[in-house]
Amino acid sequence: MNYNEAMNYIDTVNNSGKEPGLSGIKELLGKLGEPQKNLKFIHIAGTNGKGSCAAMTASVMKAAGYKTGLFTSPYLHFFNERMRINGKIIGNDALTEIVEKVKAAADTMDCCPGSFELATAAAILWFSEEKCDIAVLEVGLGGRFDATNVIEKPEASVIMNIGLDHCEILGDTVEKIAAEKAGIIKEGCPCILYQQTQSVTQVIENACREKNAELHISDFSKIDLEFDSIYGQSFTYKGNAYALPLLGENQRKNTTVVIELAQVLREKGWNIQQEDLEHGIYAVMWPARFEVVKDEPLFVVDGGHNPQCARTVVDNLGKYFGNYHHIMLVGLMKDKDYESVMKILNLAADKFVCVTFDNERALEGEKLAEIAEKFGKPVKVCSNVKDGISTALDWADKSEDMICAVGSLYLAGEVRDCFDLR
Repeated sequence: MNYNEAMNYIDTVNNSGKEPGLSGIKELLGKLGEPQKNLKFIHIAGTNGKGSCAAMTASVMKAAGYKTGLFTSPYLHFFNERMRINGKIIGNDALTEIVEKVKAAADTMDCCPGSFELATAAAILWFSEEKCDIAVLEVGLGGRFDATNVIEKPEASVIMNIGLDHCEILGDTVEKIAAEKAGIIKEGCPCILYQQTQSVTQVIENACREKNAELHISDFSKIDLEFDSIYGQSFTYKGNAYALPLLGENQRKNTTVVIELAQVLREKGWNIQQEDLEHGIYAVMWPARFEVVKDEPLFVVDGGHNPQCARTVVDNLGKYFGNYHHIMLVGLMKDKDYESVMKILNLAADKFVCVTFDNERALEGEKLAEIAEKFGKPVKVCSNVKDGISTALDWADKSEDMICAVGSLYLAGEVRDCFDLR
């Protein structure tokens, strides 16, 4: 098996008709020697912010001197990005070797695991073979039946901001979705919660009570902003100062969860000094989260893909670029609430460029344009991202306009490719 064959194997697995549950991933890891039992984990769920939290957490643990695995999804440019140790992406040869082992085990099963189960097993096996001190796992979807939930007793469970997404699978209210996310809470294992609405908090509190899990909730009232610009921000939280390269109030709030998590880990015996925490937060790299990729004209890319993310983008545009006209370069998935996303983006948009990015689940730019035209603003349609970027740049006045590419991480990845950012 070569690298392309390994990727083709994972990408072409038929996931249709699979019942939700953990039996498949449990059987697969069992055939691989149960590598998850050789590792300690931090498990992170949520609708928004879980990737940023995972990246910051891994950066902090690395700064503290621990060999740290990180498993996230989806990816921006290529599959390997989903698996990292101490910030270094898994190489093609190593990934091919791991996938070969996973495939050999999966081939002995009556029911082939799904693609996410295969990826999860590959990551856990790699982290185990590389003898990681700890692994940070980002939930793929939901929590209760997500393949990452195969782990038994994490060092801590983290639940980030919860909103309406994947409603057809997880439920049509934030309370139902919260109950699915709460499925990662384990008996006697502490849980750190992003400050939520009272109804969502109550769901998590109930789950923690049932599992005898101590609950720690971040407190946004303890954030004091000191500096905030397109070059980064600094703030204090509970009296300690932090510098963060990621932009937006949402990222400050995400960081408070990581700070609370670090305190919980200290109490469990992990040696995380305050300077490790500060350095890990300062050193985090997590692209395509309101990332400035060009100065003239200003060009921002964000992987926001649901109404909650769109609202954050609109807020950040007002905060950082309120004096500019905003050209929205938009591409969305067919299975997202794209009409609601477009209505929210319209609050900040002066012009729209609607594109179709390279993914079979991508919504046609023409359909996005039909929605945008109802807002009575100038709209252009492009059949691919490269043409969309050229159109937006040609349309922009460098002194008055800025461009924001938003709608999907797959779109964000293509945009970053066009700017040679990898």
